[in-house]
Amino acid sequence: MKKTPMTLLAAASAAVALMLTGCAGAADAKPAGPNLPVGDEVSTTVDPALTKLLPEDIVKKGKIDIAVDIPFPPMAMYDEANREIGFDPELGRLLGQKLGIDVSINKQAFDSVIPSLQAGKNDIIMSGMNDTPERQETLSFVNYSKGGFAVAVKKGNPDGVKTQTDLCGLTVSVQKATVQGDLLRAMDCGVNVMELPSDLDAQTALRAGKSQAYVADAVVAEYVVATTDDGKAFEIVRDPKNPAGFNPVYSGIGILKEDEALIEAVRQALQALIDEGSYQKVLDRNNIGAYAVESAMINQGTAA
Repeated sequence: MKKTPMTLLAAASAAVALMLTGCAGAADAKPAGPNLPVGDEVSTTVDPALTKLLPEDIVKKGKIDIAVDIPFPPMAMYDEANREIGFDPELGRLLGQKLGIDVSINKQAFDSVIPSLQAGKNDIIMSGMNDTPERQETLSFVNYSKGGFAVAVKKGNPDGVKTQTDLCGLTVSVQKATVQGDLLRAMDCGVNVMELPSDLDAQTALRAGKSQAYVADAVVAEYVVATTDDGKAFEIVRDPKNPAGFNPVYSGIGILKEDEALIEAVRQALQALIDEGSYQKVLDRNNIGAYAVESAMINQGTAA
């Protein structure tokens, strides 16, 4: 990938500023900046009508700042060139391309993504965040997937975990501030919930024998089991009664609920990506095609 000289980047940014303020209707308009799809990543085209939906403060800034917890594969990770890849960064770049504005993928610890929006550091959250009534007190979600959580155990399943209830009396590692921790505590049957700073820490606890199970969103747990030690370290607990995972929930793009213009711009941009098929391509590219939504809806978490 060629590096763009700073002078050219500055010129491109200035051109986009003019486009957004005075001539956003140009059919061949393109967002500026280096954070666009590259190589074999999915790409799309600008919709000038959607560009006009962007709030003035975003237009003036010239980009959408996206909070992403990295690494959190397959939702977000780095490639060999230290470029952010995975479902969230790739969909984020597509949304920016469709809206005709650059995006900045900003690494942010999961338990601080909401405060980062409240502090004005980021504009939206794309981090596999579950849409819950509690989070809806602060955020509105543009839902982009639906699935349950999965239980992973050491290869050979030494504790004989077959269903969710078999976790009772065991130590289960999860990432801090996730819905999985709340769901496990709500079982009220003696599950010892070990909350750790990152999802990788939760995996490591299982590997080191500090926990007897690791719980995460199904899309994440499936990836972890398939890739850790070439699939030789862990296995997924398969419950025939819950083929899509336990307690299916919606996940989505989190935006402060008072930012109504940005919410609608992102919703319509996602709907455009769904309609043209590029959204499904990003899901399939990251091996999570089974968790697609049919349309871009807001705050479906209450109906999950």
